[in-house]
Amino acid sequence: MDSRFQEKCYLVGGAVRDALLGLQAADRDWVVIGSSVEEMRSRGFIAVGRDFPVFLHPESKEEYALARRERKTAPGYRGFETSAGSDVTLEDDLSRRDLTINAMAQSLDGRLIDPHGGARDLDAKILRHVSPAFSEDPLRVLRVARFAARYAHRGFVVAPETITLMTQISESGELQALTPERVWRETVSALSEQTPVEFFSVLKACGALGEIFPELNQLRDVPQRPDFHPEGDVYTHTMMALEAATSLCADTEVRFAALVHDLGKAATPENEWPKHIQHERRGVELVKTLCDRLRVPANFKELACRVTAEHLLMHRLSELRPETVLELLNRLDGFRRPERIAPFVLACHADAQGRGEGLPIDYSSGELIQTYLEAAQSVDLSALSDSTLLPEEKKRYVSARRIEAIESVHQNTASNTTPRPSR
Repeated sequence: MDSRFQEKCYLVGGAVRDALLGLQAADRDWVVIGSSVEEMRSRGFIAVGRDFPVFLHPESKEEYALARRERKTAPGYRGFETSAGSDVTLEDDLSRRDLTINAMAQSLDGRLIDPHGGARDLDAKILRHVSPAFSEDPLRVLRVARFAARYAHRGFVVAPETITLMTQISESGELQALTPERVWRETVSALSEQTPVEFFSVLKACGALGEIFPELNQLRDVPQRPDFHPEGDVYTHTMMALEAATSLCADTEVRFAALVHDLGKAATPENEWPKHIQHERRGVELVKTLCDRLRVPANFKELACRVTAEHLLMHRLSELRPETVLELLNRLDGFRRPERIAPFVLACHADAQGRGEGLPIDYSSGELIQTYLEAAQSVDLSALSDSTLLPEEKKRYVSARRIEAIESVHQNTASNTTPRPSR
């Protein structure tokens, strides 16, 4: 690039923010001022933007976008008209962004352009909106919550005035304009962050939780047996289970399963509170409803349903009859797909750990189910190779041998007990 064109190019957004935080940016995005589509193409840039002029650098493949303005023309996060003429300034482009920490730019010679005090807010650890125009885009509610999940461990908080604007968006009904795919994309991204609980805490604080995740919101103030759950209501337990899952692994499927495993408790008749008999069965239907509404990928949905349906049995694994253990392993498809067991165990472990202080967090059920599975897998079935047994008879023979193997393990571990942490 010649020097005249370089003077038009500015590093923007997350790359500038992360550099000031001392982090390595995953991507570097650029804004070009005083240019045009024709000039960008003449310089070999490859047009990729559908809704506004975005290009890929011919060598680095980094994104370069023409500076643009936005004007709200219709409800929803897509209801904007953009203009990207050569008269659009860098300040115009930065002013349309969501948070001050994302509204900074840097020239190629290292000069920081920060018209909205983003660096100051970074130092103060504040997530603050750029302007009142923030409220024109409902997607920003989810984005701010996601940034809170990303930076909460560093001490960042959402500014009260930004929460006020987010509350106004929630009350306006505009969140209903968000597509299921976009809601899920923001959610799974938040689940991958260091403090995903903060995503839901921020949504709760601004009234968006009930709009986007009504199944989770309905867990608030639903009581549980204090001997099993001294931490309080089901929502509190759910957030603690998500925290536990976050500490146990980085797998977003496991974290999602921990998040939704107790949805069925909201469907317990109030006259049965604080007990929640059959909440697993009710919960599976609610998990399916949530997943279908948000178009959650099948692998997330499958694990979440398995954990919801079976977590209580898993907690009581050492107490189960060998026949019941085999039935559980079959429902988990453990013999055909043994790789399913580990994420299932992690999500159940998170449930057991997501409780009040002072209760045991040892989860021997996790090791025990693997031992049961290995014993059942090691059964010698060579006698079936020349057998004249009918298919159903072979099936009964295999089950009988596997039950014997599980019984042997059960007898060896009979003196050990597994905590029963969840009801």
